[in-house]
Amino acid sequence: MGKPKVLFLCTGNSCRSQMGEGFLRDMAGDKFEVMSAGMDPSGEVHPLAVRVMDEVGIDISGQKPKDISQFLGDEEIAYVIIVCDKANKTCPLFSPTLADQNRIFWPFDDPAHAEGTDEEKLEFFRRVRDEIRAKITDWLKSME
Repeated sequence: MGKPKVLFLCTGNSCRSQMGEGFLRDMAGDKFEVMSAGMDPSGEVHPLAVRVMDEVGIDISGQKPKDISQFLGDEEIAYVIIVCDKANKTCPLFSPTLADQNRIFWPFDDPAHAEGTDEEKLEFFRRVRDEIRAKITDWLKSME
């Protein structure tokens, strides 16, 4: 059996879940197979998500938004990490083997809806990026 699969789930799969995928792959890609998906995926990864992740040395420019439907029924998904409230409310059951404790809810503000100047939007993305990194860091420490 391969590495445990971790799926980050969001509504649009353009910002938060993509950043989560990038961070976990960077921090523990040797331990997990990491993916992300959206309930209603957007057409592209948000350019500001790509930019702020690049600022910390993680390239997510090659990642693409994916629809949740391609992961439903995947018995090998060990953890579903839901990063937005809307996806948490509408997330279907993945498989009968996915235990409730392996469905994790980390609500983060949606940077795709940031308003203001370009610099204010960028700061919003950076804040959410840093919150995601901290949450993943804590989660990985709790598993040691």
